[in-house]
Amino acid sequence: MSTGGVLPRKVLFAGLGNVFLGDDGFGVAVAQRLAAEPCPAWARLADYGIRGVHLAYDLMAGYDATVLIDVDQRGDAPGTVRLLEISLADRAERRADDGPVLVDPHGMQPQRVLDLLDSCGSAPGRVLLVGCEPAELSERMGLSPPVEAAVEVAAELVRQLWAAGRAAVSGTAPLPAGLLADEPAPSVAEDLVASLADEPVVPLADGPAASLAVAAASLLDDDQAREVRV
Repeated sequence: MSTGGVLPRKVLFAGLGNVFLGDDGFGVAVAQRLAAEPCPAWARLADYGIRGVHLAYDLMAGYDATVLIDVDQRGDAPGTVRLLEISLADRAERRADDGPVLVDPHGMQPQRVLDLLDSCGSAPGRVLLVGCEPAELSERMGLSPPVEAAVEVAAELVRQLWAAGRAAVSGTAPLPAGLLADEPAPSVAEDLVASLADEPVVPLADGPAASLAVAAASLLDDDQAREVRV
C-alpha cells in the first residue's frame, strides 16, 4: 500500500561529538562500532559528529523518539555509561537558563539542537541519552582508556534498546527494568542476599561462623541495608 511518499516515523539513534577533542568523540565511536551491525527496520543509526544543524533538520522530519549518544558530564567516574530520559520539563528549565538559541552552522551542542526544535514547535519525540562520563576533553585525537572501554558498554546498551523494540523506546510501552539510570538494576550484593538468605551457616577461616547472606549484606550501603535472618 502506498504511503504517498511519506516515510513512517522511526527512532533516530544519533552519535555525536568532536573527534578532535579527546573523549568528546565518544558518540562517534559508538556509532561507528554499531555501523556494521543489523539495525531494526524501525530504527535509524547515524554518525552526526559536530553537525548539529544537520541533526536539527533531520529531526524536523518527525521521529517517534530520539536517542542521543554523547559524553555527559555529571561528576561520575570516567567511563561511566548511563541511559537517561531528557523530558520536556528538563529542556524548558535549561532553555530558561541558557537564553535565546543562536544557530551556529559550524556546530551546535545537542542540548541547543533540542532547544531550537522546541522553539520552532518541532517535537523530536521522546528523547533518551546514552551518556558517558569523559576523562579528558582536550585538543587531541583518541579516547582515554576508560572511555575507550565504555564504547562497547554503550554499544551493548543500544543493542538492548533495539531488542526492547520500537514501542518501548518511544515510550508507548515500558523499557526493561534497570535500563534507565533512575531505575537502577539490583546490585550484585542485593542479588546475593536474595539468593543466599537461606544458605546454611558455614565457618569462616579466621572468625566465628557466619552465613554467606550476612557476608553479602555487608556489601550493601547503609541506606540499602536490610535484616537478614540466619
